Amino acid sequence: MATPQHPIDSGFGARSTAAEVLEGIDLSGRLAIVTGGYSGLGLETVLALSGAGADVLVPARRPQHAAEVLAEIERVEVLELDLGDLDSVFACAQQVLDRGRGVDILINNAAIMACPETRVGPGWEAQFATNHLGHFAFTNVLWPLLAADGGARVVALSSTGHKLSPIRFDDLMWETTDYEKWLAYGQAKTANSLFAVQLDALGQDAGVRAFAAHPGGIMTPLQRHLSREEMIASGWMDEEGNVDDRFKTPEQGASTSTWAATSPQLEGMGGVYCENCDIARPTEVGSPSARIEGVDAHAIDRDDAARLWAVSAALTGVDAFATA
Repeated sequence: MATPQHPIDSGFGARSTAAEVLEGIDLSGRLAIVTGGYSGLGLETVLALSGAGADVLVPARRPQHAAEVLAEIERVEVLELDLGDLDSVFACAQQVLDRGRGVDILINNAAIMACPETRVGPGWEAQFATNHLGHFAFTNVLWPLLAADGGARVVALSSTGHKLSPIRFDDLMWETTDYEKWLAYGQAKTANSLFAVQLDALGQDAGVRAFAAHPGGIMTPLQRHLSREEMIASGWMDEEGNVDDRFKTPEQGASTSTWAATSPQLEGMGGVYCENCDIARPTEVGSPSARIEGVDAHAIDRDDAARLWAVSAALTGVDAFATA
């Protein structure tokens, strides 16, 4: 059953932290996976989940560094995962499968943003491949564990970047047009949202519910490919380096994905895009806030979600819902 795309008045907001949305929630005995959970939003997410009692697996592209960062956090284990390399994705997922323990929470958090044109795997554009296809394959391989024990919550990190581009079905990998880093990022973030829409549609009979989450603007290592001059020109900071007041702290930025992954308020819901610890409103087209608030129609379009799923399954060679 489709969940309406409108707020539910959660009681939380833009400045709520991950720890605050977990207050009173006991995750003891639960297993969570947070990709890239060793820096920025991911680290704060892991801290909050572990603080609520969860056991947390952190697939990381730099596992040794991740282990050092996470060494003092209880019940956390690091696995090696390069989302731009399908062999690495399948190997990491198989390690989790071999444990045989059901997964209660999967937060597909890791991402790259606005990087120079980069090709990975069989020539795939890196942002689409890393942010979407790697997570698509990882989630599908883990399906038996997600569907175990009554079903998991899956959260895909999207962003207002989705507003920059719908899915370019005629040229997903920028093979026939000149690469534009922000449009490529926008497509990847739209893909993350559509992934949640379709996974929820396919998985809810097994108790698996999926959500897309926009964390808000936060200064994290995600900005590694941006120059100071570009961030000033975008209004993210002033000439003295003071960050715009709209930006959240990492603790606040981790709250929406954590809320979507754990909140009892979302029981029986799924397939929606969330922001500021609530289900987002559809974008008010033409309004002053249209670029920074709400979800654009192309990011929750059910037909595009099904089409993208089929394309992604063909590219990665994996689909947990394929019929024989």
